[in-house]
Amino acid sequence: MRIGVISDTHDFLDERVLEFFQGVEHILHGGDVGMPWLILKLEEIAPVTAVIGNTDLGLQLRETEVSELDGRKFLVHHIVNPDAPHETIARRIAREKPDVVVFGHTHKPFQERINGTLYLNPGYAGKTRFALPRSVAILETTNGDLRVEFKLL
Repeated sequence: MRIGVISDTHDFLDERVLEFFQGVEHILHGGDVGMPWLILKLEEIAPVTAVIGNTDLGLQLRETEVSELDGRKFLVHHIVNPDAPHETIARRIAREKPDVVVFGHTHKPFQERINGTLYLNPGYAGKTRFALPRSVAILETTNGDLRVEFKLL
C-alpha cells in the first residue's frame, strides 16, 4: 500500500504534491492544514486522515487520529517530540501502540524507529519561507516492511 504523508501546508497546495500522490491509497495530514478546501482537494486523490495543527482555527478536525491501514496502526498528531513526547501524547502512544506516529510542526523531515515505532515527519509543504526545504513523504507498506521516501517540492 502507498500512503501519502503531508504536513504544514498552511493553506497552500503545491501542484507537485498532486503529482507525487497520484496512485496513493490514503493520505495522512499531520496538521497546520489551512482552510478546508485543501482537504477536499486531497480527497480527490484518496481518503484523507487529518488532524488540527496549532495554527488551524475553526477546522472540524481532532487533535489526534488513529487509523488502521494495511494491517498497521497509524497515530497522527501535530506536535510530537519523538525523544520526549508530552505526557498526554506519550500516554496515548503507549495505549494505542501504533506502528507509525505521523507528526508535523517542526517543518523538518524526520524518520526514526523508537522502541519499535516509526516516527515520521514528512516536512513542510507550505509556501516557501525562511529558506526551508519543502517536502512530503510516500510511505509504502510491502511484505511487512515500512519504507519511506521523501519527495522534495
